[in-house]
Amino acid sequence: MLSTKVKASAITHLTDARYFAAWETEWLGFMLSPGSETSVELQLVAALREWVDGVKICGEFGLATLPEIEAAIDVLGLETIQLGMLTPLAHLQALKGKVEIIQEIVVEAYLPAEDLAELLEERKDFVDFFLLQFSKGGLTWPDIQQGTPFGVAQLAQWATQYPLLLDLPLAGTTPTQFMEEIPVKGFSVEGAEEEKVGVKSFDELDEFFEDLEVLI
Repeated sequence: MLSTKVKASAITHLTDARYFAAWETEWLGFMLSPGSETSVELQLVAALREWVDGVKICGEFGLATLPEIEAAIDVLGLETIQLGMLTPLAHLQALKGKVEIIQEIVVEAYLPAEDLAELLEERKDFVDFFLLQFSKGGLTWPDIQQGTPFGVAQLAQWATQYPLLLDLPLAGTTPTQFMEEIPVKGFSVEGAEEEKVGVKSFDELDEFFEDLEVLI
């Protein structure tokens, strides 16, 4: 059992799916929009979900039409979807209440805090969680501590106002230590390629999950 929610993103193979499910993550995420290096076919997701229990299957979409998203929800029986930051607000309005919605927002060094605050406020009534994606923007926790693109106090304020998940390299800070300062709802981590079929090292992720593990 984990002390907070964790979303496993960009899963492409069974080894990752079984590893994250064994740690009882909240979501297993699969990129369903074509064009990404981590995109997978609907058939693979349907097959992998037969091997895991107790986790929500999340369809991840970058640029996708509303009919494409709705079709994937129906075919896979998705509990959750994650939508890219360019997803029209009308899509969120149409999907609200049908599935759990995670809105991804890529945070980059040049993104003004005012613009991010406006986006959070505009979409807060239509999503269940915001995923602030710092990794894709090349940012780490030390960058935030140094005020790029905003400071610790601003992030902490947003964490009290909105349901935030973070993909943020912590660079030596444990997730438990981080949450003592920033009260987020949870974290997002990513899958990666296998060394060979069925073989992969999870040493770094093991440390992350062991810190969040609640022993019963």
